[in-house]
Amino acid sequence: MSDYSIRKYRQTLIIGLIGVVKELFPGEQLKISHSILDGVYCELENSVLSSREIQTIEDHLKVWVESDQTISYQTCNDHLYHCQVDLDLITTIYPPLERSGSLKHFKLIHFLPGFIILFPNVNHPESLSPFVPPEKLSATFSETQRWLENLHLSYVHDVNAIISAKSSQDLIYLAEALHEKTISSIADRIFRQRSKVRVILISGPTSSGKTTFAQRLSTQLRVNGLRPVALSLDNYFLPRDKTPVDSNGQYDFECLEALDLPLLADQLNALIGGSEVETPLFDFVCGGRCQTGRTMRLGSDEILVIEGIHALNPSLLPSLDRSQMFKIYVSALFQLNIDAYTRVSTTEVRLIRRLVRDNQFRGTEPARTLAQWDSVRRGENNNIFPYQEEADVMFNSSLLYELNALRPYAEHLLVSITPECPDYEMAVHLLTLLSFFEVLDISTVPFNSILREFLGGSAYNV
Repeated sequence: MSDYSIRKYRQTLIIGLIGVVKELFPGEQLKISHSILDGVYCELENSVLSSREIQTIEDHLKVWVESDQTISYQTCNDHLYHCQVDLDLITTIYPPLERSGSLKHFKLIHFLPGFIILFPNVNHPESLSPFVPPEKLSATFSETQRWLENLHLSYVHDVNAIISAKSSQDLIYLAEALHEKTISSIADRIFRQRSKVRVILISGPTSSGKTTFAQRLSTQLRVNGLRPVALSLDNYFLPRDKTPVDSNGQYDFECLEALDLPLLADQLNALIGGSEVETPLFDFVCGGRCQTGRTMRLGSDEILVIEGIHALNPSLLPSLDRSQMFKIYVSALFQLNIDAYTRVSTTEVRLIRRLVRDNQFRGTEPARTLAQWDSVRRGENNNIFPYQEEADVMFNSSLLYELNALRPYAEHLLVSITPECPDYEMAVHLLTLLSFFEVLDISTVPFNSILREFLGGSAYNV
């Protein structure tokens, strides 16, 4: 099942959920808030739900599914979908399935003050993954939500109003100031643990802005008197003849076993112990290591910074003392909703970032980026998301103005997708999503902004 198909499945369940909550809690407003693991966090705006009440909602939702209800909806000219839920007309940006009977797999989980509705993921569409409460991820979402509420910003139209009022510069500076404050706070925390921490490990899904984050964190570490030294996991790839293959017989460069783990562990232990090592340099053209590497020795005021998809995986460095590592998870946890029922998917924000970046800096056509997306998502589900709670701290790299800034760049690419393209539906959907965002002039976006990693003009080598 494709990522787009999963989202249609989710949207149909949410339509059913809206109807059930309207029936059980008349007068209450359900808010479909944000994604969390393989589910979506929901709450009633003025009530705290009990476990018994959540079980009742789930039971009624199961009855709705088993009754195999017809989902009636109309397609608008702007590719929105109007669904009839009781006496209300609900607008969605995903077309629902035609009937409810195929929605076999879901579960509601009590998660104060609301609940999470858990769905299947792309890798396992016929079952639900085990649910482990994502306490750190949830706290990061909550922190961002409190910040938005303090600014009286809840929905996309709130940001659009600021842009229309020609006050976008304040909006940009405010969002960037939050990033700078958070990065500075993380650097201070690392500095307080400097007597133990010798390795900083940074991971996160694609297009999270990890590279710019690492550069800005390094700047703040230098302000504190530490000297960060970058070490790339890419240089520890095994030669091609030793690289594992996937079920299709293709090289699997994303699996942990594609790295020379014993060499990495030996060299990191030697560096932390004060020894000099020659770290490898990998030649991606020939698929092997260069004859000479990079000589390194870690000084007392130096700290290693390692970025990569496996950086939070405990199996990457199992022999290294955990107290010597500081792990950071970076992701774009966008939280401005279109309305109470229509959230903006954090995954789609990253896809829009990637479309723009891949075309600007890698010459990749948008059709190819879309075609690769399901594979990228499977890799994230296997190698990144299972380990996000291993992080000591999480950094939300989203910027509340970013889709306004990215809109003209992404639209230019998406309109080139023709109906013959297998991912045409997704392209149309993304265009519909972007249409909700007022275009923002990017001339005042700072050159050290994470968004510059995608728009261009970054002060860093990204």
